[in-house]
Parts: sequence; structure tokens; C-alpha cells
Amino acid sequence: MTPTPRERPHSTARELLDSATAELAPKPHANPLVPLVADGAADRRALAALALEQCRVIPADRRSFLHLAARSADAGLPACAAFFAALAEGEEVALDRLGPLLTACGVDAEQAAAYVPTAGCQAYPAYVAWLALNAEPADAVLALTANFAAWGGYCGALARALRGHYGFSDEACGFFEFFAGPAPDLDRATLAALQEGIDMERLTPTTALRQGRLLQDYEEMFWGTLAGLA
Repeated sequence: MTPTPRERPHSTARELLDSATAELAPKPHANPLVPLVADGAADRRALAALALEQCRVIPADRRSFLHLAARSADAGLPACAAFFAALAEGEEVALDRLGPLLTACGVDAEQAAAYVPTAGCQAYPAYVAWLALNAEPADAVLALTANFAAWGGYCGALARALRGHYGFSDEACGFFEFFAGPAPDLDRATLAALQEGIDMERLTPTTALRQGRLLQDYEEMFWGTLAGLA
């Protein structure tokens, strides 16, 4: 869909990304779990549930990103395809780091296999799958990247708190530190994908922001659901 004149994107990818990230910043107190963990007051059941839910979220998001990469390539959007391929590779790394986190939470293989995921936590990957099927790839780049900024901050806070208050090892905190750390290659891929969308008039900011707001709402559901166990 070609943007109407009043919807035309900002002049550069950086301007557009900065504006979207600011507009979609989470509301105060949007995440009730992280402050509890930061204070060492969260029940370990909530930590275990967080890790177990991620066992379902990560593979689902990986498949969604691979589908978006394929759709992007088919649409003649190589920079978008490279961005989503990089996200899929990142999910593989994250999945490998879930094992030590589960162990630190006291979850064995039998418990992990028997765990029943919650709707409140799985709404986010379900919507990512919707984006994979329906969204304009460049719009999805913007919606997802604006959401990732909040996720990275949460992961950094969790890694520090789990090490300081719960005695988790560096290896056990590796899952969260992976998402919290700088990713200059992904940042460059993000800007390239957004600029491609702008240049080819395949990016509609109002649509991407609407999708980004839904992602933020579903992420709030994720944390709120876990906080109920804390």
C-alpha cells in the first residue's frame, strides 16, 4: 500500500525509528513483574513460568521471522529479508540459552514438557504470527523494532536482578543478557530495511504504529500474566 501524502514517512530511517520508539514507549508501570524481580520479591514460580513461556515464544517467533524473510525476498525487498533472517538467527541463539535458565529455575525436562502455556503470555507470539502472514514487511520491521527497545531494557534489568538477588550464574542469565546487549549489526540491518521501505514506498507509518501499539499491549499482557504468579 502506497502512503497517502499526509502519511509519507520521515525523510530518513533513523528519524522514523526514533519517532516510533518514542511514541510506542511503554507506559509507567506497564511491566509489574520486573520491579518485583529487581527488588528480589518475586516468587521463583514466576521466574520458572517466564522461562517456560519463552520455550514456546522463541520457536514461534523464529518461524514467523523466517516467513517474513521469505515474503520479503519474494516482494523484492532484500534488506527486509536480511533483517528478518537476522532476527531468526537470534532466536536460535536465544533458544540455546534457555537451558541454563530453566535449570537455575529448578525446571527439569519432564516439567518443561508437561507445562501448559498461558493465553496471556502466548498472545504476543500469536500476533507476531499474524504479522508474518498479513503485514507489509517494512511496516513489521518498524513495529517490531520499536517494541524491541522496551524488551531489551527489561532483559537487562532481569539479568542484573537474577544475579544479585537470586544467585543465578552468568550462564543462567545469558538468555536475558543476549537480548539486553548491543547489536550493531542488527541496528544497521534495521535502518537498511526501513530505508528500503521508505525508498520503495512500501512503508506506511500509521499502519506500523498501529501494529506496534498492539505488540506493546500484548507484551503488557505477557508481563501482567506472569506477575500474577509473583
